[in-house]
Amino acid sequence: MGSGNETEMTGKKIFFLYPSSLIQNEIAWELIQQEYEVYHVRSHEGLRHALRRFPDSIVFINLDDGLSEKDWDAWIRAVTGDPALGEVKIGVLSAANSDDARKKYAQAMRLPCGYTVVDRADVLKTVKQLYVLLLAVDARGRRKYIRATSENETLTTINIPRNGIYYKGVIKDISVVGLSCAFHEDPDLDKNTLCQDMQIKLQSTILKAEAITFGSRMDGLVKIYVFLFTQRIDPDVRIKIRTYIQSTLQAKMNTLIR
Repeated sequence: MGSGNETEMTGKKIFFLYPSSLIQNEIAWELIQQEYEVYHVRSHEGLRHALRRFPDSIVFINLDDGLSEKDWDAWIRAVTGDPALGEVKIGVLSAANSDDARKKYAQAMRLPCGYTVVDRADVLKTVKQLYVLLLAVDARGRRKYIRATSENETLTTINIPRNGIYYKGVIKDISVVGLSCAFHEDPDLDKNTLCQDMQIKLQSTILKAEAITFGSRMDGLVKIYVFLFTQRIDPDVRIKIRTYIQSTLQAKMNTLIR
């Protein structure tokens, strides 16, 4: 069960339940680019089970898919009426611009994240409305960047050239601002060493970056280096790192929900 202090530091998980392709590929994607921790779920029972692990999450239901409106209402009441899930914040998304639905979900049921119309003609308008809701429930907390750990992943590696030698390592975790890694052979880098032509492999994606050594620490017998990317990082590289982070977190959540 997540503590309030922990969530304040790390932010809240945002679940889109039965998202349409527009919600998943455009609306949720925009939130991911703004460093929100977003998941797509296609099992209302699986999500209800997972929410016990993350009781301070935010859930946006796509009212147009998954269940009938009557069954959705029953699911919402089951979640909001469960004392263990008292901190879960629910909102409803629909392509229908219905005053009756808005009154029901935002006023009668008093859902903290209300009723949002998915405007197919103006996706950014919908995204901006969600930003306002997420700000009101402090979705991001004090965390600025989403991070993915890649322990035990042999396909997440780093290569840096130094004095004519390439040093290969395994990435421990990564965000758009930097990464930590352990090299097979210590390159003996001082703090603030500039590493140009850094090659990062995130599964099948290979990226080029430039970073500065922020420092190192010992983890048992293993030396862990921390790097911060320089301002010269390509915006496209940031997008690819975010895509990798989201898919890594989503895969872990899928395992839990199954």
